[in-house]
Amino acid sequence: MDNDIIFDFGFTAATEEELSAPILENAQVAVSTSKAEATEVQARLDKLYSAVKPLLENLKANPEKPYIHWPNRIEKVDSFAAMLKDIYDGKK
Repeated sequence: MDNDIIFDFGFTAATEEELSAPILENAQVAVSTSKAEATEVQARLDKLYSAVKPLLENLKANPEKPYIHWPNRIEKVDSFAAMLKDIYDGKK
């Protein structure tokens, strides 16, 4: 073998601290971002649940009555649907 040929394999030595610092920082940022997103999604789910629950409770009220009196139903349903969409989109 020729001693004049030096082949560099493309790596250098590093300490454990040098390697783990960037990886750890990136992981901490990812965890922090994920926690914030999860908290925001949970808040929106709680709002959606709180919005729908009274509707369901009102629909269950007085089951012995065969009809539901619901004046201005279209406007109220449209308004409720818009509110749900705002919650879903994170606007409310």
